[in-house]
Amino acid sequence: MTGRLEGRLIGLGVTGSIAAYKAVELLRLLRAEGADVAVMLTPAATRFVGPLTFAALSRHPVETELLELLVDGRIGHIVVGDTADAVVVAPATAHWLGAMAGGLAGDVVTATCLATAAPVIVAPAMDGDMWTHPATVANVARLREFGYAIVEPDAGPLASGQTGVGRLADLPAIVEAIVAAVADRPVRAPDPAARPPLVAAARDADLAGRHIVVSAGGTREPIDPVRFIGNRSTGRMGAAVAAAAIDRGARVTVVAANIEVALPPEAVVVRVVSTADLETALSDVSDGGDGRPGFDALVMAAAVADFRPRSRSDVKLPRANALTLDLETTPDILAGIAGRVRSLTPPPVLVGFAAETGSLDRAADKLRRKGVDLLVANDVAEAGSGFGTETNRVSILAADGSCEDLPLQSKRAVADRLLDRVAARLDERDAAAQTGDMIEPAREPA
Repeated sequence: MTGRLEGRLIGLGVTGSIAAYKAVELLRLLRAEGADVAVMLTPAATRFVGPLTFAALSRHPVETELLELLVDGRIGHIVVGDTADAVVVAPATAHWLGAMAGGLAGDVVTATCLATAAPVIVAPAMDGDMWTHPATVANVARLREFGYAIVEPDAGPLASGQTGVGRLADLPAIVEAIVAAVADRPVRAPDPAARPPLVAAARDADLAGRHIVVSAGGTREPIDPVRFIGNRSTGRMGAAVAAAAIDRGARVTVVAANIEVALPPEAVVVRVVSTADLETALSDVSDGGDGRPGFDALVMAAAVADFRPRSRSDVKLPRANALTLDLETTPDILAGIAGRVRSLTPPPVLVGFAAETGSLDRAADKLRRKGVDLLVANDVAEAGSGFGTETNRVSILAADGSCEDLPLQSKRAVADRLLDRVAARLDERDAAAQTGDMIEPAREPA
């Protein structure tokens, strides 16, 4: 049976009311009617129901910040406003009604309503005295003048403990109001590409019980106490891998060099600066004792400086017309770790990263030389795929000679595709151990 909202995009705005939890069920009802749903949350709403819940159920990014962009660079609330067949605000607080009546675009919900030509349906919820206050009555009347449909609140027990009119209307009544608002209108944006992009479906906890170590950020090699040699890494890719691993149930340690993004609060973070610091920190977590590795997988997403000054000055060097630096190569940390953990049981999964420019021809050779199971290679000169971007286009090479070329997508999506491979490799390792047929770790050719 085809739902009455089949093919429609409905924008669902949620404000900071105790009834915000009911918006989750409203989303389910809209999906049951065939609707595609994009959710916007005011800052106060996020304190009642987290964005992750709505993202998992809607499969779209949840808009919470006015200045936040979609993965493809578009402005989220403008995209919803331009493509939604209707926008419903449920629950709508007294504060939101006043802001909307005054045209104050201080959050993504009011901004979306101001930016759309679609029908707007408003379902208020608040304390009884707030609902009957002259200011609220005037604000509701003003919204009716805008052409907004108001689904008035019901009578019943309220969050204050009192009984009165103010409860969010029954959800089926809100759905009926939405259906009526779009009944005689064509679908505004049937092309999915015009709508907000889809996000990856929620993942199973396939890394539960695993310890994943992720290195992130760029190392800095000191010239003197003030100056250093570094690179353009921001740590976004490593942070995305860490967050994705945590969401899949892993225990995560992040060895963080110099980064410009927040790391997941659930991760254990070891701070480092230089390549030598990074090498020491990774060595400390590599050996778990009793011939076992200290981790199930190492994802080496850090951008390690390839060169460092052969000597450094203990005092700031004076400014001069020219400065000549004598550079030496830094150790290949990942190759060194691979050499140490190959003999450990069970063998961990090792993942390297290769940032190239212009061509990925050297990636396969790097995979062999470093002795890793997987190598993630990208062209950092490509638009949207370099340091500091929210997106990445990568190729994932495996020790068995296979290569998976991924399209341009968010770094979080890249992280999940990579962890799919890591989780599968770990499952194969454990299955082989149970049958006594241990899989061979990646090896450097003789």
